[in-house]
Amino acid sequence: MAGNSQLTVAAHALTWIELHRRIGDGTATSEGVAGSVNTNPVVIRRLLGRMRDAGLVHSRRGADAGWVLARPLEDITLRDVYEAIEPSPLFAMHRADPNLGCPVGSGIQPAMRPVYARVEEAVRAELAQITLAEVLRDVLAQR
Repeated sequence: MAGNSQLTVAAHALTWIELHRRIGDGTATSEGVAGSVNTNPVVIRRLLGRMRDAGLVHSRRGADAGWVLARPLEDITLRDVYEAIEPSPLFAMHRADPNLGCPVGSGIQPAMRPVYARVEEAVRAELAQITLAEVLRDVLAQR
């Protein structure tokens, strides 16, 4: 099973937007972000649209059209990003109800729900400890 890369792409996009601003290249475009991510600009626009809805970025229209951060990278955590782009829980129950006449089928979901809730909260708590400013610092240190 492949992992979900949306958090990585979202963090990439936001840190790229900030670096773009810092070097004085103006408002970031979906095309510019997409070039760095190596994906289609439509993918970036959809992702940034969800982050705009969560208050992480603003979009501008007109001559200086593009994307800007809604607040400093120091004030945006990976949890903020995760919650903006991942509305679904990490783990889900069966797509169809299991056989409730079976001892395992009737008990698996009640047994797994609290486990999944603890895992989800642990992930959120860990992501809350890391700001995008730290991510950008670490990205630049890799060069």
